[in-house]
Amino acid sequence: MGNTKTELRSKYKSLRKQLSENNIEEMSLTIANQLLKLDIWDKNYFHVFLPIAEHQEVDTELILHLLSGKDKNILISKSDFETRKMTHYLLTDNTKIKKNKYNIPEPVDGIEVPSQKIEVVFVPLLAFDKKGHRVGYGKGFYDKFLRECRTGTIKIGLSFFEAEESIDDVYEGDIQLDYCVTPNSIYTFN
Repeated sequence: MGNTKTELRSKYKSLRKQLSENNIEEMSLTIANQLLKLDIWDKNYFHVFLPIAEHQEVDTELILHLLSGKDKNILISKSDFETRKMTHYLLTDNTKIKKNKYNIPEPVDGIEVPSQKIEVVFVPLLAFDKKGHRVGYGKGFYDKFLRECRTGTIKIGLSFFEAEESIDDVYEGDIQLDYCVTPNSIYTFN
C-alpha cells in the first residue's frame, strides 16, 4: 500500500524544511556527480529547472556548470500561471534572470526554443515511487510540458530522498520518469 500525492506532498515538504543549507549543498553536489554516470552526454539540448530556494529544492547550479563545461545547450523556462504553460529559453551569458511573484527564478526574455527540440529534462519533484511516478507541487506544469516533448525525451527526476514503494492516486495523464537520481541511488524506470 502506497500513499496519496497529497500525503506525500505534505510529508516531503516537511522533510525538506529540516534540511540545512549545508545538507542541500552537499546532496546537490552528490546528485550532480551521480548524473555523470548516466548515458545522456551525447545529447545537446538539456532543460534545467532553477531551484526555488524557499522550497529547499535540489540546487541545479552544479548541473548548469557540468552542462556548460560539456558545451551543451541549456534551456530554462518561464511559467504562465493562467495557461499552466512553460516557455523555454536558451540560457546564455546575456540571459537576465528575475524571480516571479511566486519566487520562481525565470529568464526575462531570450531565444525561445520549442519543447520538441529538448532531449533531456531534469524534473523537480517532491517524491517519486519505484515505478517512476512523481509527485510535484500539484500545478501540472511539468506534466503539460513533458507531453509536449518528443517521444524519446529523457526525463530525469532529482530528489534528496529515496523512492516510495508506490503512489496510490496516479492517473493516466501522469508522465513517468525515465530515471530519478538521489544522493545514494540512480533509479531506472521502463
